Amino acid sequence: MDPLRIGISIGDVNGVGPEVVIKALSREGILDLVTPVIYASAAALQQYKPANDAPAFRYDVIEQADDAEDGRISLIECLPEDTVFTPGEATESGGRAAAASLERAVAELKDGQLDALVTAPINKSVMPPDSFPYPGHTEMLTEQLGAKESLMFLVSNDLRVGVVTNHIPVAEVAKAVTKAAIMKKLEIMDKSLRADFGLARPVIAVLSLNPHGGDQGRIGEEDIKVVRPAVEAAKEKGILAMGPFPADGFFGSGKQNTYDAVLAMYHDQGLIPFKALSFGKGVNFTAGLPAIRTSPDHGTAYDIVGKNEAAPESFISALFLARETFINRERHAEDSANPLTSRMHLVYKRKPKGAGGKSETRKGSGSRKK
Repeated sequence: MDPLRIGISIGDVNGVGPEVVIKALSREGILDLVTPVIYASAAALQQYKPANDAPAFRYDVIEQADDAEDGRISLIECLPEDTVFTPGEATESGGRAAAASLERAVAELKDGQLDALVTAPINKSVMPPDSFPYPGHTEMLTEQLGAKESLMFLVSNDLRVGVVTNHIPVAEVAKAVTKAAIMKKLEIMDKSLRADFGLARPVIAVLSLNPHGGDQGRIGEEDIKVVRPAVEAAKEKGILAMGPFPADGFFGSGKQNTYDAVLAMYHDQGLIPFKALSFGKGVNFTAGLPAIRTSPDHGTAYDIVGKNEAAPESFISALFLARETFINRERHAEDSANPLTSRMHLVYKRKPKGAGGKSETRKGSGSRKK
């Protein structure tokens, strides 16, 4: 299969985003698999100072993603002209730059010019509320891509963990964990495991909300009245969901290794064990969207900016997972389609650079602009 055209939002320009992007795209063989389009500026990329013996980071400046050429790195200049770079610091200027990068990347993803999107880390506290009124990437992309619901899904080679509630205060978690919410997340997870990860009959473990599963109601009744009924209702719909399991004993005994995925009730319940077991090699995947979006499992890491210490492995994994899930989703769509029409699903039209509007037919993707 030809390289997939993948957009990269630069994230917080004062964080490690520029460094991990450049390091990741400099790895041998990357351009055989993906055609990267970076949404940033030349000045932003220059914030990372590679070692003296590192090869020059070369890229083409283009106007839109449709102009990107396979085998080359492309840059779309889209940051505010007045962006002030203060490496290692959280600033409003850095937040505005991150928002501008993301806005342009999502626009071209929606326009069909990209096959997938990989987002570098942002600092939510400095994102401009007028253009980014969201708790995080997940909520922004869910709204912008027109999805009714999505699932924050942390993925590594050994573990997949999703959460019922995303970026909300702990004080609001119990009210947000409803039977309907759990069932919806289980439906998204089950569908994603089948379509995006190629699992024919995925088995999902569901964690309890309260310590010790509520101890038969002594430590809260939510697991009896909400979580367990949701698991049973999901089973009636054909979803192989098991539980609820107390979270500490579940991970402490290694039970996560016997399931295809785990559904946690809230952010830290799922992400703390995931990052403890997979940090640096995990990927944040947003399931349930009509387009593929991934990101590394780390943040802006202001404390190591300028030290050339940021590891690109998680970002590389995010690129690979974007490609893998895109291919799996296409294959699943083909296998599920009417056999008389499924071959048509594999053909799309891409306007080659300088073709004067003429299209070339190419195998592989159904998402780019037709």
